[in-house]
Amino acid sequence: MLIDSHAHIDLEEFEDDFEDMLKRAKENDVVRIMNVGFDLTSSRRAVSLAKAFPQISAVVGFHPHDAAKVRESDWAHLEAIGRESCVAAIGEMGLDYYRNLSPKDVQKEVFRRQIHLARQLKKPIVIHDRDAHLDVLTMIKEENAGQNGGVMHCFSGSKETARQCMDLGFHISIAGPVTFKNAPRLQDVARYIPKDRLLVETDCPYLAPVPHRGKRNEPAYVKFVAEKIAELKGIPYDQVAEETYRNTVSVFNLKQ
Repeated sequence: MLIDSHAHIDLEEFEDDFEDMLKRAKENDVVRIMNVGFDLTSSRRAVSLAKAFPQISAVVGFHPHDAAKVRESDWAHLEAIGRESCVAAIGEMGLDYYRNLSPKDVQKEVFRRQIHLARQLKKPIVIHDRDAHLDVLTMIKEENAGQNGGVMHCFSGSKETARQCMDLGFHISIAGPVTFKNAPRLQDVARYIPKDRLLVETDCPYLAPVPHRGKRNEPAYVKFVAEKIAELKGIPYDQVAEETYRNTVSVFNLKQ
């Protein structure tokens, strides 16, 4: 069994074949999909889907790209939906210095407040970190952000950054780029991550793995990520599937 630990299946890319997409996921042994919000609207959609489909769980929060759009009144709404029983974590939150769609100081403040909210709700967090490794590490240390567990999603850092994140209580989630020929550093990280700290994801509809690179991604394709990790580690695919399933259930406190 597999769990796609990070997806965005509420987006318009899936409107035309949503039911078929879920069917393909099931046919490829994907038994749960963690659907992740990035603003209030998408977070509410994530909750609605989780209530409608037992194989979907919701993660709700504010993406760093949207940090500058967050209004003070939005925080009460996020707290309210964060209390829903189908919400497994708060996120995706974090810092993105690659695109810098929100000012860095605003990104940090919105990130910090979500860490506090997650602590209040006693839920794990899902972190987006792109070209901001040092500041992300500094903030999660300052805030003891791994207190209730969490995930470094679509990990793109070094082995040393991964080690520090794990020391601070986080799991590491590997996505489609691990299958790319031009990703030796990420492949090295995948070999390095201990079996009890590893998750797999699609981040769909983005970052489709080989052999679907350049096309729309979907949860069924998480198997290609798991297959590549099995190849890199020199272990059976079934072992990767079993261990990442168990780790995802654990970090998100999912009912099996």
